[in-house]
Parts: sequence; structure tokens; C-alpha cells
Amino acid sequence: MKHILVILLYSMLFLSFSLVKNLPNEFTAKVIGVKDGDTIEVLYKKEPVIIRLEHIDCPEKKQAFGQKAKQFTADFCFGKKVKVISKGKFDRYRRLIAVVTYKDKILNKELVSNGYALHFKKYSKDTSYTILEEQAKLKKKGMWSQEESIAPWIYRKRTSKKDTLQKL
Repeated sequence: MKHILVILLYSMLFLSFSLVKNLPNEFTAKVIGVKDGDTIEVLYKKEPVIIRLEHIDCPEKKQAFGQKAKQFTADFCFGKKVKVISKGKFDRYRRLIAVVTYKDKILNKELVSNGYALHFKKYSKDTSYTILEEQAKLKKKGMWSQEESIAPWIYRKRTSKKDTLQKL
């Protein structure tokens, strides 16, 4: 009996992952969760799909403006049907990398414009995000209202080094 349950579980995981792997480049889905500013969960054909917003990086939850970025994302799209546009790429955590739109507004760009995300230049060459970031800086919006801001990728490196030191 236990053996059958294990097989069933693995079969369900495989089927749900194969659905995720076979997603169209554009689809409409309902947002059912907001993990943080740049990660949401949508329901597509009754299956959950984790989306990592392309081109951007939001502050971490424990970082200044991390919670505000998450709230901005939730206000923008939680419970709504959004359009997801991707190139079919996934990150190492199996999250679909995508741009999310709602009512002709692009969530990814709105986050940058309002100072809740940075252009993630390491993974994006789209210069429109750099322009939006510079405008947000000039207007001192969101994280740019502070004297100093730490890029999320630097914050994560520092945090992981501290964790490693504490474990030793």
C-alpha cells in the first residue's frame, strides 16, 4: 500500500511539472499568491505555476522596502486574471521567468517605476528598465527615498555569508 502511494505521489509531481514545462509563451491565469515583490503564484488550468518576474529584482522581505514591494505586487494583481508572457525559461528553483501584465500595465515595469525594484542587469539587457530606474531615483521614489540602498543581490550575498559564519 505504501509503495502504491509513493508511486502515485511521484506520478502527480511528474504530471504537474510536465504541465508547467509545456506552458504556452502567453497565457492568462489568476494570481493566487504573492511570495514576495518579484515572485507570484498563478493558477493555470487548475495547476499552480510560480512566476519569477523577468528583468527585475525586488528587495528581500527582511530588507528595507521588501514588504512594501510585496504589498505593491499584491495590490497590483492578487486575485486578478493577468497575462503572463514568457520565453519558456525557468530559473534554478523551477520558477517560470515572465513579464506579467494587467489592464495594459506591466507589473515588472511598475515595480521599477515606483522604486520597489531594480533593473536586474545581470539577467536583462532591456534598457527601458534602466531608464525607469533612473527616473525613480531622480524622483526619490520607494527605496530611492533613503540615503543608501543595498541591491538585493548584494544583500543576499551578505546574508548567506553571515549564515555560513553563524553555522560554523
